[in-house]
Amino acid sequence: MKKILFAASECVPFIKTGGLADVCGALPKEFDPQYWDIRVVIPNYSCIPEHFRSQFEYVTHFYMGTGSYIPSKYVGVLKYELDGITYYFIDNKEYFDCFSPYGNIRQDIEKFCFFDKAVLSMLPVIGFQPDIIHCHDWETGLIPVYLKNEFQGDMFFWGMKSVMTIHNLKFQGVWDIKTMQGLTGLPASLFTPDKLEYKKDANMLKGGLVYADYITTVSDSYANEIQTEYYGEGLNGLLSARHYDMQGIVNGIDYQVYNPATDNKIYCNYDAESFRKKKVNNKLKLQEDLGLTVDKKKYMIGLISRLTDQKGLDLINFVIDRIVDDFTQLVVIGTGEGQYENMFRYYAWKYPDRVSANICYSDDLAHKLYASADAFLMPSRFEPCGLTQLISFRYGTVPIVRETGGLKDTVIPYNEYENTGDGFSFSNYNGEEMLSVINYSKHIFFDKKKQWNQIIDRGMAKDFSWKSSKCRYENLYNYLKGWPV
Repeated sequence: MKKILFAASECVPFIKTGGLADVCGALPKEFDPQYWDIRVVIPNYSCIPEHFRSQFEYVTHFYMGTGSYIPSKYVGVLKYELDGITYYFIDNKEYFDCFSPYGNIRQDIEKFCFFDKAVLSMLPVIGFQPDIIHCHDWETGLIPVYLKNEFQGDMFFWGMKSVMTIHNLKFQGVWDIKTMQGLTGLPASLFTPDKLEYKKDANMLKGGLVYADYITTVSDSYANEIQTEYYGEGLNGLLSARHYDMQGIVNGIDYQVYNPATDNKIYCNYDAESFRKKKVNNKLKLQEDLGLTVDKKKYMIGLISRLTDQKGLDLINFVIDRIVDDFTQLVVIGTGEGQYENMFRYYAWKYPDRVSANICYSDDLAHKLYASADAFLMPSRFEPCGLTQLISFRYGTVPIVRETGGLKDTVIPYNEYENTGDGFSFSNYNGEEMLSVINYSKHIFFDKKKQWNQIIDRGMAKDFSWKSSKCRYENLYNYLKGWPV
C-alpha cells in the first residue's frame, strides 16, 4: 500500500476560503483505495461546522515544544472518516479557536509553525508512516524543513519524501528571523540566504521550496511564469534553480458537485443536449430574484471572485460604464478589499436594472449564477490555476479571460474563421483590450447564435474532472519513491 499524507490549512467540506480547500477535498478521493492510502491533516478550527466536529473521534494527545517562544503546548489528535478518506485534526484551543482560519499574520505564522511540527510529531504516536507528505502553500512550508533537519535523527522518518504545491506564490509567511527562531527552534544555520532567509527576514514558503523533494504548482503556464521576475514574487531565482524538480498540474473540479444535469441548487436542470432550450430558464429566474430587468435577450456576464487587486478589478472599474450597456447585465458575487466592494455597490446603485452586487460568498447563489450567465469574466493580473473557468465550461457558460497562468492553459480563444475555440481571451493587462474582447463576444452572442452555441458545445465537452490530474500526481509519487508504475 502506497501511503500519502496531505497537509494543508483548509479542506472541503470542513473549511474553505479558496481553491486550495477544493484540491485537498477532491483529489484524495480520486486514488484507487486498493493501492493508495491517502489521508489528510488540517487544524481543528472551532469554525468547522458543528455537525462535523461533534463526530470527530479522539485519537491521542501529547505535549510538544517548538522553540523558546513555544516551550510546551498541548497537541490533540482527532480523526474522522468521510468518503473512504481518513482526516486528522490537530487540536489546540489557543491557536485554532477562531471565526476564520486566517487573521493576524503574526498569529497565523505562530500557529502554522506549531501545526507543521505537530503534523510530524503525531505520526509515530498514531502509527501512520507515510511515504510522502504532500504540503500545500506557505502554511505547511516548514514541514519539509523539519523533516530534513530536526526529524532526520529518528529512523521512523528516514526515506520519507515531501512535495510542496504552490497554489498562490503571493503569500509566503514572512516574519523577522529572531521571532522565527524563537517560534520554530530551528538553528541559526538555516536562516541564511540559500535556505530560509529572504530580504533579511525568514520565509516559510521559501524553506519548503528549498527542502521539498519536489515542487508542483497548479498549471503549466504558472510554473513557467513564476520563474520570471514579474510573477516570481522575489523567489524566481530559487524556482529557476529548481525547475528540473518542478512541474505544473492543472487542478480539476468535482464533477458530481458541479453538474447542471443534477445540481439541486439551480432553478432548471439541463445538459449538453438540452442547454439551448433550458439554460435560459435559469437566467430569467435569477434576473427576477436579483431585481434586474427580466429579459432572456440580455447578455448576462457573471463574476465570482475574491475582490482583490490580483483579479483585475481595476480594469473593470476603468470600463464598466461601457460594459453594462442597454443590452448587458453584470452579476458579481464576492468579498474582499473595501475599495472593490464599494465600487460594485456603487455601480449596482447607479445601474440597478443592469448590475447586481452580491458582496458575500454564497455557494447556493454561485451555482445559480454559473447556470444563468451567458459569459464569465476573469481578467486576472495573475492566476495560478483558476477554478471558475473550469466550472463555467461545465455549465455551458463562456469564459472571457486574460491569458495568464491556468486561464491560458485551459481556455482556447474563439477563432471565427476556423470555428474553433471555447472562450474569449486577451493578452495585455489593459482595460481597453479587455473591453474590445467583451464587445467581440457580444457580437458573436447577438449576431452569430449558431457559432455561440457551438462554442458552448466545445466547452461542455471538455473534461476537467480530477481523473487526468490524478494520473499525473500518481506518476509523480511513483517517480519520487522509485515505485514501479
